[in-house]
Amino acid sequence: MKNSIGRRDVLKSSIGVLGLGCLSAFDIFMGDPKNRFKIGACDWSINQLAKIEAIEVGKNIGLDGVQISLGTLNDDMHLRKPKIQQYYKEACKKHGMQIGGIAIGEMNNIPYKSDPRAEQWVSDSIDVAKALGVKVVLLAFFHKGDLKNDIEGTKETIRRLKKIAPKAEDSGVVLGLETWLSAEEHMHILDSVNSTSVKVYYDVANSNKMGYDIYEEIRQLGKENICEFHAKENGFLLGKGRIDFQAVRRAVDDIGYEGWVQIESAVPKKTDMFESYLHNNKYLRSVLNEK
Repeated sequence: MKNSIGRRDVLKSSIGVLGLGCLSAFDIFMGDPKNRFKIGACDWSINQLAKIEAIEVGKNIGLDGVQISLGTLNDDMHLRKPKIQQYYKEACKKHGMQIGGIAIGEMNNIPYKSDPRAEQWVSDSIDVAKALGVKVVLLAFFHKGDLKNDIEGTKETIRRLKKIAPKAEDSGVVLGLETWLSAEEHMHILDSVNSTSVKVYYDVANSNKMGYDIYEEIRQLGKENICEFHAKENGFLLGKGRIDFQAVRRAVDDIGYEGWVQIESAVPKKTDMFESYLHNNKYLRSVLNEK
């Protein structure tokens, strides 16, 4: 699908890369500047939704960073508070970690397409991301926020994104849309908004569940339209389920993507989260950082 000229202007990124080393149990996966990818995990997937403790748990797993939540309805999206931001900064400094991104999961229940609270959260998240030096904010569109087959909801989402996109552009922040939509449906939104600060947050398991050819979709969307990836399996460890991550790597190579890949889910029933994530981290690094 052809993109407009505005969409071809790629947003410059200041994301660095970390990789494999050979030091302590924590450092064994870190230190090689030749690697193109940083490996993180969603705070909700390591049982630390909107908790500062996610940073320490992520370190113990051996991650480069953690994708943290803006907050919950109960804590009034507490990451918007400067003191909470400072706590996260201190935790990252203490543990040698990074904030690998921000996510607004509450948009699944408080839809961006219809609720003014979600619209305000997105605006505020840009300020938070800038304050924390984060480049990507994940906007969730599932459950009540689902856009699939919702023509009017999609129109309103486009209208709201057009309104907020200039602020994101000025702040150097990308809003990543994670949805049930196909590549073509995503491109309709991106072309309509026409901003380098609105892109697709590509979740391989979600798209696979919908029956899309995820490997070709990655190539179809391209580096200019994908801001970040979720490496995910539902009910399986990474490498043990439905997703061919070697094929994902080839597709990612074809589009020249580099940056964060966040592990989500990938914990089988009746298994320990921590042990599962030790496996997931090791496996994903073996695929992404192989020479």
